[in-house]
Amino acid sequence: MKRVSPPLLAGMAVCLAAVLALGKWSPLGEFMQAVRWTAGQTEAHPGRSAADALCERIAQAAPAQRIEPANAKIDRVWKAIPGYDGREADVEATCARARQLGLDLRDTAAIPWVYRPLKPEIRLEDLPPSPIYRGNPAKPMAAIMINVAWGDEHLAEMLNTLEEENVQATFFLDGTWLSKHTETAKDILRRGHELSNHAWSHPMMSRLSPARQREEIAKTEALLRELGVDNRWFAPPSGDYDDRTVRVAHELGLRTVLWTLDTVDWKNPPADAIVQKISRQVGPGHLILMHPTASAKRALPGILQAIRAKGLTPGTVSRTLSSERIEQLAS
Repeated sequence: MKRVSPPLLAGMAVCLAAVLALGKWSPLGEFMQAVRWTAGQTEAHPGRSAADALCERIAQAAPAQRIEPANAKIDRVWKAIPGYDGREADVEATCARARQLGLDLRDTAAIPWVYRPLKPEIRLEDLPPSPIYRGNPAKPMAAIMINVAWGDEHLAEMLNTLEEENVQATFFLDGTWLSKHTETAKDILRRGHELSNHAWSHPMMSRLSPARQREEIAKTEALLRELGVDNRWFAPPSGDYDDRTVRVAHELGLRTVLWTLDTVDWKNPPADAIVQKISRQVGPGHLILMHPTASAKRALPGILQAIRAKGLTPGTVSRTLSSERIEQLAS
């Protein structure tokens, strides 16, 4: 047998090292490593199925889906601000959905996530009495609040628009008006809307004694209860209140609600001017104040369209101020 000289052996060793290095660090090497890892996984787990691999991929991607909840708080400018639910991925439910859909997930962006809510430690109900001007700024929703203290000639058309758009709103009713328009109020309820308290006789609340403030709120609340309404909100007429108003409402189980955006529809501006204002200014968690006026009636379809164009869901005060997490609409 022919002997190989030491220099030639040294040269062959260098070449072999170079080939091994190329296999380790080049794209070819990455492929070879993946093949070896797959073979190892198959040998180590001979019964491992594609479904198992899918669920492992979901479990690895799950931590990135977590969003921490936001606690309710008292803000120096906005006063009471509700909390907002966070979320975490439900790995088991997500795996079940992926298997049900028959997905082969090579891209984690295609995972059909199922989430569990993460509740805030501090809720709106935990805060001391304080007025509310807006919902949580992370919540992609805006409330339609309609204060009703006079007339009903425009209500029917506004209700029809809301029904056509599949939107529920909150109607704050003056007690004197409610006592004369009970059937209209019942119709509003039948259509799935929310009824709330707007005092009895539309007074300037801050000019009344605590006893009179209590009477104004309590009389209207009694009528709402007769209609089967479990109310949580009080909207002071003309937005006028003082600390006593907030405390009296709180003692009656109600939170005092103002607004973020005012349509000023009672001045009868052109409908397109109202829509343009909402389109420019509306944002997450906003409360939009309206009245049953001719301007509001004409502007309402455009208002709803403007809200949705911002990726927001229009709805009631209760849902907007709740911590319930909702997904943003495609704008």
